[in-house]
Amino acid sequence: MATYLYRLARLAFRRRRITVLVWLALLVMAGVGAATASSTASSTFSLPGTESQRAFDLIEKRFPDSSADGATARVVLRAADGQKLTAAAQKDAVREVVADLRSGSAQVAAVADPYRAAAVSRDGTTAYVSVTYKVTAPEVTDATRDALKEAGQRAGQAGLKAEIGGDALAVTPEPGAGEIAGVVIAGVVLVITFGSLVAAGLPLLTAVVGVGIGMSVITALAGALDLGSTTSTLAMMIGLAVGIDYALFIVSRYRAEVADGREREDAVGRAVGTAGSAVVFAGLTVIIALAGLSVVGVPLLTKMGLAAAGAVVIAVLIALTLVPALLGFAGSRVTDRGRRTVRPAHGRGNAGSRWAGFVLRRPLTVLLTGVLGLAAVAVPAASLQLGLPDDGAQPSSTTQRKAYDLLSDHFGPGFNGPLLVVVDGDRAAAEQAARTIRGMDGVTAVSPPGPDAAGDTSVITVIPRDRPSSASTEDLVHEIRGHAERDVLVTGTTALNIDFSQKMNDALMPYLSLVVGLAFLLLMVVFRSILVPLKAALGFLLSVVAALGAVVAVFQWGWLGSLVGVEQTGPIMSMMPIFMIGVVFGLAMDYEVFLVSRMREAYMHGEQPHAAVVTGFRHSARVVTAAAVIMIAVFAGFIGSGEQMIKMIGFGLAVAVFFDAFVVRMAIVPAVLALLGHRAWWLPRRLDRALPDVDVEGEGLSRPPRKAAADPDTDPDPDADPDPDRELVRV
Repeated sequence: MATYLYRLARLAFRRRRITVLVWLALLVMAGVGAATASSTASSTFSLPGTESQRAFDLIEKRFPDSSADGATARVVLRAADGQKLTAAAQKDAVREVVADLRSGSAQVAAVADPYRAAAVSRDGTTAYVSVTYKVTAPEVTDATRDALKEAGQRAGQAGLKAEIGGDALAVTPEPGAGEIAGVVIAGVVLVITFGSLVAAGLPLLTAVVGVGIGMSVITALAGALDLGSTTSTLAMMIGLAVGIDYALFIVSRYRAEVADGREREDAVGRAVGTAGSAVVFAGLTVIIALAGLSVVGVPLLTKMGLAAAGAVVIAVLIALTLVPALLGFAGSRVTDRGRRTVRPAHGRGNAGSRWAGFVLRRPLTVLLTGVLGLAAVAVPAASLQLGLPDDGAQPSSTTQRKAYDLLSDHFGPGFNGPLLVVVDGDRAAAEQAARTIRGMDGVTAVSPPGPDAAGDTSVITVIPRDRPSSASTEDLVHEIRGHAERDVLVTGTTALNIDFSQKMNDALMPYLSLVVGLAFLLLMVVFRSILVPLKAALGFLLSVVAALGAVVAVFQWGWLGSLVGVEQTGPIMSMMPIFMIGVVFGLAMDYEVFLVSRMREAYMHGEQPHAAVVTGFRHSARVVTAAAVIMIAVFAGFIGSGEQMIKMIGFGLAVAVFFDAFVVRMAIVPAVLALLGHRAWWLPRRLDRALPDVDVEGEGLSRPPRKAAADPDTDPDPDADPDPDRELVRV
């Protein structure tokens, strides 16, 4: 592989104008596609094979005018102090709000009068108006949202306090100061690492190009493939992080090759042939982990994983082609300082080699400290409770959260998550199901059955006693399903959340086995070893469980929650464990490949195991540290998001990368390699002959005589095209 990548990089370096133009053309084409594509996507959430989805499909079939998959809103109205909504003047004001909502948009399917729907609190001070739309939440237009807000404002002018909840107000989160701060921090780290603005700017530039292409493609395909806003946010998060890191590794290796006396074109080829090989395999582990999310069987998660995997593919291709081309344009401006400071000198230590020496002198102590420390952080993970965030997780300043609290205070917590019981039978069967449910603990109210036109299907609304995410509400759902007949199905947001959590739990071990198994085989091919990939997988499991423990402590228990803007604790997002496994495993293997491949390279050149560890750290520790800090900064930038799911993902990934990079890869890995010695690189002969030789270390590259780098003042114009007929160095 190193040979092919060497040739590809030199070609991109020599044909740099064409290479850059091709990528710019792709960026423009993707941008045009995004600009001309439909601006909305349905982003329908479905759970194939679950009871809640079967009930939902039955409602759509038997009640075609109900807009079962449409967006919803609740306008919660509260009378002024000392007044009640049952008074004549207040009734008129409420009915004006109902009329405004009905006439506010053609997208409105139905508006329920609170006096007819029994949606007035017992004390008469609060009522809610339920609004159903013909379209899904992402398809709700800005004009429709404005009409909804204006109806609430007119209610306020009439002396009523109005707050609005529901997914109809949901909008795609805009990039905030946190995301921008993450990129700024990444730039500062790159400047410190390279000591050159040009060298630091190159990874940022290529990452932005990659993210721009990826985001534009997702936007262009959003309508056709039913992609939601979270899909594009995740792709941006992952694409930006790996795009910077992959370019960082190649630029760093290029500077080292130039500092070692090679011509720039040869240095580019060798940088991509070695570090680029590591990029390919690191990228493959990320792609496997993300694409593997499709085995879970949840379309939303499949789309998120595939979109993010596509962003990683673009990042890898840019690192292998666009980065070498831009290095050709940059000329000596990338390498001036590198010639003075990057040249590795045998016998001369740096911070990485000194740290490796410390670990090698105390491998058992470092190993036990790292393992026990992560195990302690992982303890809260044993109390993990899964669910999906609702308006109760919104910041207390939002109208959605205020509406949620008003409903909870004046109607009961269960009104924020009603259950829909679908009875596939006649009126007598529906009445019997309603009587059975009324006698269950944990039920506040049960509506009369609402039959369809044919009278063979009815829907019963059940109000639980506790909030939607509580354990007692989950128990109630299971009780209804346990006592009901086969033709009685439970759905609704709460039931969907419960089924989603169960589906995540059922898929966790198969997914983990698939991802870890495939990545183990991949790393075994890369490192020609059994114990090194095994150690990499076990280290990952330790770091991801510790990260889950930190997420539980902050978002579920509330520890230090105010520091990251957690105002309401609750269950952890159902997809968080399996999603974190997918993303973090791929990213963790990045550092494993980049760090350990340099150790194996030294070992294959005849160094003893301990010396090879020191050599690997001397060459790679600083760059891996910078890459980890950059990735942490990028992920942490999303903690400031107003969307709870994005906030939780950003925090979880930032913490997981910190644990994996600085505890597992920088401490536990060298300690284990020190204890294993030569055994770390053992591979049975039969297996060695069976595995393909991918040559990540670049052994297949010829070593032509080194030539001292030209003086910057006499260096040829970096923009000048070389002789197109010159042959590549034979490799």
